[in-house]
Amino acid sequence: MVLNYVGLKEISGSLIVLDGVENASYEEVVDIKLGDGNYRKGRIVEIQGDRVVVQVFEGTNSISLSNTSVKLQGHPMEISLSPEILGRVFSGSGEPIDNLGRVFPHKKMNINGTPINPISRVYPKNYINTGISAIDVLSTLIRGQKLPIFSGSGMKHNELAVQIARQAKIDDDGKDNLAIVFAAMGVKNDVAEYFRRKFDETGVTQRVVMYLNLSNDPVIERILTPRCALTTAEYLAFELGMHVLVIMTDMTSYAEALREFSSSKGEIPGRKGYPGYLYSDFASLYERAGMVKGKSGSITQIPILTMPNDDITHPVPDLTGYITEGQIVLDRAMDRKGNYPPISVLPSLSRLMKDGIGEGYTRPDHPELANQLFAAYAKVQDSRALASVIGEDDLSATDKLYMKFGKAFENEFICQGFNENRTIEQSLDLGWKLLSILPRTELDRVSGETLDKYYIEDKSLLDSKAKIDLFEKEDSNDEDEDEDFEDN
Repeated sequence: MVLNYVGLKEISGSLIVLDGVENASYEEVVDIKLGDGNYRKGRIVEIQGDRVVVQVFEGTNSISLSNTSVKLQGHPMEISLSPEILGRVFSGSGEPIDNLGRVFPHKKMNINGTPINPISRVYPKNYINTGISAIDVLSTLIRGQKLPIFSGSGMKHNELAVQIARQAKIDDDGKDNLAIVFAAMGVKNDVAEYFRRKFDETGVTQRVVMYLNLSNDPVIERILTPRCALTTAEYLAFELGMHVLVIMTDMTSYAEALREFSSSKGEIPGRKGYPGYLYSDFASLYERAGMVKGKSGSITQIPILTMPNDDITHPVPDLTGYITEGQIVLDRAMDRKGNYPPISVLPSLSRLMKDGIGEGYTRPDHPELANQLFAAYAKVQDSRALASVIGEDDLSATDKLYMKFGKAFENEFICQGFNENRTIEQSLDLGWKLLSILPRTELDRVSGETLDKYYIEDKSLLDSKAKIDLFEKEDSNDEDEDEDFEDN
């Protein structure tokens, strides 16, 4: 039943308060008619007896207490969905902003989603190939997983998001059945235009649905953006049977909007000023990823967040890490060097990759290779720490090899071009090529059978000293070539 109430009790920021309201529901949509005849949308965010608090989407400017009427719609906020939404661009509240007209709905769905019975969930196993070696080999993205990217202000997380959206594919019969839902929250106009332009240039627009919330848009819209995006993903996955990759940036902007919203309601702040329900609010978004029994589609999430002051213990990355299944951490030092993507390998992990790689999924040697690369790179850090104390010249032959491996690993494996798309086989082969810098005796995380098959052994370089001599010779040759070039 649609109810209409005239007059307001109070106006506070983007909130209006009504008294004497009956049969109202939390998250219910309302139409607000101003004195000049214009309409605005809102939703009920708090109920105290017969008093309700409504958040106005477009703000409360020009709204008066006496001649404003509020009509309760009797249902939560819904968005119109159809197969034709692929290739479209919407605002954070689900309104088309690409000048292609409104969506004629096949279905309308509640933006808050439908709860999934845990017993109906399917354990994720199949991987998604991103074309980025550091992710595909060391922190593999599994279909149905939620794998966040922890970045920092000014780092190249936007470029990484675009590259993943452009290159992502699934290596099975459904390779042409992958859709991207891209949600940007609190971004500047130039960043939003960057996303739109890059998707157009790379020809992936027809499989992307974009939700853009600009920094000058209302705060309430920022809170709605990820919910609209995830509802779209649920429609594509569970109604149309598609595999959907949802990329959300930036979750820190979302959390700031939530803090502002909580403050306007007069709630007691929690950790660092964020509301006490930040964890449960994040969970209501992240837990909408996964696979469901009887449905062929899947939803995979890559939330991107910027850590204030690069602090991984900040509430936003901290709580995100609790809920999600791993993280990909970007490194400030690598970014300053101009390395792309600046992925910090050691703190990055994918908790579900163990069941989605290896024989039948990627390649039988993948688990052992990943373990050995992690172990070898960890020893690189030890060798660098020792070199900073005693000097690189006084390192042992083996430590010098680890230093050489670390440099090659960062420059060739982790770093790759923005337009470089590597297959999983290329990434794995490159990993073995780099491990072959080290003596076979140092590879203690790999079975002898696997080493016999993949280790590239040079019979003339059976010991560490011989390999070091070779590399030093190569370095001196490179220096001579540089001098010759300068002379010329």
